Amino acid sequence: MTGVAGGAAGPLLLGVRHHGPGSARAVGAVLEAYEPGVVLVEGPPEADAVAAAAGDDGMVPPVALLAHAVDEPGRAAFWPLAEFSPEWVAIRWAVRRGVPVRFIDLPAAHTLAMSEGEQETVPGGTDGGGAAGDADRDPDSGPGSDSGPDPESGPESASEGGSGVRLDPLAALADAAGYDDPERWWEDAVEHRRGAAPGADPYEPFAALGEAMAELRAVHGAGGHQRDLVREAHMRLRLREARKEFGDAATAVVCGAWHVPALTQAATVTADRRALKGLPKVKAEVTWVPWTHRRLARRSGYGAGIASPGWYRHLFTAPDRPVERWMTEVAGLLRAQDHQVSSAHLIEAVRLAGTLATLRGRPLAGLTETTDAVRSVLCEGSDVPLELIRDRLVVGDVLGEVPEGGPAVPLQRDLARCQRAVRLKPSAAERELDLDLRKETDAARSRLLHRLRLLGIGWGEPARSRSGSTGTFRESWRLCWEPELSVRVAEAGIWGTTVREAATAKARSRAVAPGTALADVTALAELCLLARLPDALPVVMRVLADRAALESDVGHLARALPALVRTLRYGDVRGTDAGALAEVAGGMAERVRVGLPPACAGLDGEGAREMRGHLDAAHQAVNLLARDGPTADGEAAPDADGAAARKAEAAAAPETEAGAAPRTEAGAAGNLLDRWRTVLRTLAGRDRVPGLLRGRCARLLLDDGQLADAEAERLVGLALSPGTPPAEAAAWIEGFLAGGGMLLVHDERLLALVDRWLTGVPADAFTDVLPLLRRTFAEYEAGVRRTLGELVRRGLAGEGSRRGSGESAGLPGFGAGLEARRADAVLETVRLLLGTVPAGDGAGAANAVNGSHEREGARV
Repeated sequence: MTGVAGGAAGPLLLGVRHHGPGSARAVGAVLEAYEPGVVLVEGPPEADAVAAAAGDDGMVPPVALLAHAVDEPGRAAFWPLAEFSPEWVAIRWAVRRGVPVRFIDLPAAHTLAMSEGEQETVPGGTDGGGAAGDADRDPDSGPGSDSGPDPESGPESASEGGSGVRLDPLAALADAAGYDDPERWWEDAVEHRRGAAPGADPYEPFAALGEAMAELRAVHGAGGHQRDLVREAHMRLRLREARKEFGDAATAVVCGAWHVPALTQAATVTADRRALKGLPKVKAEVTWVPWTHRRLARRSGYGAGIASPGWYRHLFTAPDRPVERWMTEVAGLLRAQDHQVSSAHLIEAVRLAGTLATLRGRPLAGLTETTDAVRSVLCEGSDVPLELIRDRLVVGDVLGEVPEGGPAVPLQRDLARCQRAVRLKPSAAERELDLDLRKETDAARSRLLHRLRLLGIGWGEPARSRSGSTGTFRESWRLCWEPELSVRVAEAGIWGTTVREAATAKARSRAVAPGTALADVTALAELCLLARLPDALPVVMRVLADRAALESDVGHLARALPALVRTLRYGDVRGTDAGALAEVAGGMAERVRVGLPPACAGLDGEGAREMRGHLDAAHQAVNLLARDGPTADGEAAPDADGAAARKAEAAAAPETEAGAAPRTEAGAAGNLLDRWRTVLRTLAGRDRVPGLLRGRCARLLLDDGQLADAEAERLVGLALSPGTPPAEAAAWIEGFLAGGGMLLVHDERLLALVDRWLTGVPADAFTDVLPLLRRTFAEYEAGVRRTLGELVRRGLAGEGSRRGSGESAGLPGFGAGLEARRADAVLETVRLLLGTVPAGDGAGAANAVNGSHEREGARV
């Protein structure tokens, strides 16, 4: 076999760099000139059956060949192809002209079997097209190097590779040419050569690169890539088959330049077959999946090791003047972000990039020169807009597309159908999506995203609403489609052929799996309601009831309760009956209430902090359960914050022992909140309970309006009395003040108590107290901390009244009372904001505002 310079006899061997636009242009030119009868491409032979799909107009690169083990879909490998990949140019040229395409690399059945565990890296090869730095890669980092669709470099030990040193061919050639940067040498030698001169030999670049690789392999052998020898043996066998069928002159091979010398060496069929004998094998399937430029840009994980796919795409697609066109794209991006970029800026940037290329001895300004010019001229020396350019243009958010009729697993087809039904198109760019669950389309989107989450397909992740809405009819999601999600889809295909069927089957399996924690089961029940999986919910509920009945750890029960109670609120919004959860939730809440006092006794500091989290979660859940749950008479439960309930318990809250049985069965549901508050009151007064929890219970009662002002001050005074150890007092303060400092801002008597206690802490105990207080006050917003500091600096009221009660005259830093004239100036604006007071002259500002508040409260 020979090279093809001058149209010599023998197969056409085109050694390329994977994802190299210069190589891609040269391959296209040679194929047009040579017009072979068959094109052999480096890739898994299983892809022969799907190669024709590359000619479909709906196939938009970047895309990738995905091979996965049929019995273990998580074991997968990708062969990514971009618009500027030489292999893609060759495949598309052949398919659109009816020329057969055959892949000649080691079959994916062997590649997957030879990988250790789940293969989660893009296969890539050292072929003369490897990215700079390949020689420094850890050989155990995964089955793949940085240079495209060439799965030879799996996890290899030093014993496999002889010396264990892996050669980077580009680095070796660049060093021989006097370059210290392999990427810069490759750009100067290949990428910046805008086509051959008229009459020049189109095969010349491939002949030169093939000779260079032959010299390298003569010196370095396999270069530390021992699996290459096996792969190249299979390539020679496939090449012999094509030559026999189509003839030497009609055969073209597009492969990594590193492999070209191996394809020309003399080797017998027997020797090649012996090299392949005994290789492990699994049943594999291959399909096309979308890919992204971001994945092409990564140097680990699934990345193919290209530093700048957006720049390479620009070099490949720009018909002429690539620097000027690139600067125009940069200007458009910056202008869209409200940066001032004029035509003069562009002219100067282009001139500077050209000057820098001349000074550095380069044939054309490369990415380094254009970036330096953009930073200096368009970004005025700032790297902030430059990061935007790198993200949007140098790398890019391009996501490929695969036609609907292409080969795919059944679950992938159903997912595509669901995406079309809800008008939700995958995108590589991260975006926020706000859903109103009262709308059918948004509700369907929510169900789809929750079902995918259950299947482990993380296309969308719940996010905090940008509008700040906390209603159950609102959801916010952060969406981003990553290529590896195609593997997750194939992996989830074992559960069913449709998204709903697969999610139902996996929910059932997770529920009955041994060792599943109670909190995980409650979260699963919530997810089943969110995803509307009625066929899975009975199984989950049965398991939940069994686990809850056997669970004795109060912490586990308290951690599981919030998710269970939240699900009770979804029935009206999502059209799902959540009534089956009410009995389980009520029983779990009662068990938490009964077991809380003994669980809180004798805890150390770490245990108390953990229990405080459980206490807060359980308190919120009980309030929700009591507010939304029905009473035994079938009526709605009284408002958790109703005035009648507050007055009744504040007047006479019996100091009963926790766990006392309710007086009547009819009041069991309605009095749950009352019994819970009784437990909190009991814990707040028990000396055996850690100060952190006692203070937290007092704060929860105060926030609910169940603790009178005088009683709250009494508890604070007792906790901060001189007889209380400083560390215990600091823990009480941490529990009482955690979560918000506005209580101290609006009640200077409590602030004065804290201030007096703090100033009285002995010097030897102050260092132990300081971390606790610093942790507490660090949670407050900056404005709250600043206000507290101003109050302390100006002097506290001591025994004065609460501010806001009308008795604030004489407080340092505050006026002597309301100035009616100044307040009247904003009266009209207040009326417009409230929308409840008719415009016109009338009472003073204070009375009008107070009246507006009263009417607003009555309306609510």
